[in-house]
Amino acid sequence: MIQIKRIYDEPATTDGMRVLVDRLWPRGVSKDRAAIDLWLKEVAPSSELRVWFDHKPERFKEFSAKYTDELSTNPAVYQLKEIIRTNPNTTLLYAAKDSSANHALVLLGFLKQNI
Repeated sequence: MIQIKRIYDEPATTDGMRVLVDRLWPRGVSKDRAAIDLWLKEVAPSSELRVWFDHKPERFKEFSAKYTDELSTNPAVYQLKEIIRTNPNTTLLYAAKDSSANHALVLLGFLKQNI
């Protein structure tokens, strides 16, 4: 099972392998509290795309298309697929406040279509 979760939520035993998929370290979260197994920042949207999106819901559809294009040529996706293959219970962690318009949703959808 692959799932997404905010890094600010408490870790759970059901999380399995915890992978932070943000390019920047989340504010106010210590490395101990984060309880991550891996920080795979290379799979996050490019800095240019992240800045353009700026977490504006009205840009989410276009952001999703652009990020999906990035993912299709991103070598870090292969690393993440291998992690998921060897750890079927994997949680992708993100810091965005909006749970309905963030890059982790796009990444999860991409992985489900391409695994």
